Amino acid sequence: MLVNRRTSIKSILGLSFIGASSFSVYKWINCHHTIDPDSFLSRKELIAELAETIIPSTDTPGAKEAKVENYIINILLNCTASVEQNLFLNGLTELESYTERQFQRTFFNCSVNDRNKILEYFEQRGVYKYTLFNKVSNRLLGKSFFSQLKSLTIDGYCLSQLGATRGLAYDYIPGNYAACISLTPNQKSWATK
Repeated sequence: MLVNRRTSIKSILGLSFIGASSFSVYKWINCHHTIDPDSFLSRKELIAELAETIIPSTDTPGAKEAKVENYIINILLNCTASVEQNLFLNGLTELESYTERQFQRTFFNCSVNDRNKILEYFEQRGVYKYTLFNKVSNRLLGKSFFSQLKSLTIDGYCLSQLGATRGLAYDYIPGNYAACISLTPNQKSWATK
């Protein structure tokens, strides 16, 4: 009777190990496969709407007017590892399914308030309560979907001509060099440092 119990425990542990390792191999392969550029280009409009939600058009041009989606797609395709590309695409898919599930419509048909709620959900979901967990997650898996989207949107906007000249304070003929200048009230941030 004792031998059968040991054998069955070994069998259960062996099957558990095989199941967990096969799932891990599946996840690893899924995150490391090569991305087809069309998978980003087909979602260009969604990326543009997400960027516009982060930096909306007000008295200054928004992210959509500055063509930030082109910058995001270019950086993801040419300067990002396949793991982060896959995480971004999986994040877009999750965002679409979450929007359908929670609001029963597509992201394009959501109100501005609903769009902000969706992005707040993904921002909270991508950050852990403890900074140590965030560091480990960023090291092992890379940046979360929302962190990638937000940082690429801000970078793309600040580097675009519209963002640098109309969204930020830009002096195309600078005068004397001053290392530290205080901002006056209601002044835009400087485009150049």
